[in-house]
Amino acid sequence: MEQNELGFIEKIVSLNRVAKVVKGGRRFSFSALVVVGDGNGSVGFGLGKAQEVPEALRKATERARKTMVKIPLVEGTLPYEILGEFGAGRVMLKPASRGTGIIAGGAVRAVMEAVGVTDVLTKAIGTNNPHNVLRATIEGLTALRSAEAVSEVRGKKLEAPRK
Repeated sequence: MEQNELGFIEKIVSLNRVAKVVKGGRRFSFSALVVVGDGNGSVGFGLGKAQEVPEALRKATERARKTMVKIPLVEGTLPYEILGEFGAGRVMLKPASRGTGIIAGGAVRAVMEAVGVTDVLTKAIGTNNPHNVLRATIEGLTALRSAEAVSEVRGKKLEAPRK
């Protein structure tokens, strides 16, 4: 986890060296998948490709900042359970009680840490391709709606839960 000068959390999800075989030998280029978040409910991801690693990372980070979305959080966890889907990637995201921590692997963990979730249970189903898992996670998070948003749509007043 790396905090930059603007207060964003940047996490590298995957860094891939790609070889193109040409007449004179192999040409290498790099692709970087980066997640950027503010640790307070905003997260974005970007893919950058370049001849050098630093340039690929810079491009990915730039794109991630442009694609940031706001996620509703409730006391450091998610408001309710949801399934995010993208391609063959499916990610189950489940709220957890305080003190559980982030139970997630790879791309999902990077997103959760960047968005500022402290307690969550997750499971990646179907594929372990970081691109699809990352997009499925973001898809699931963007589908979440806060209690205020739902009450506004339904035209009902928010009440304290009954015991």
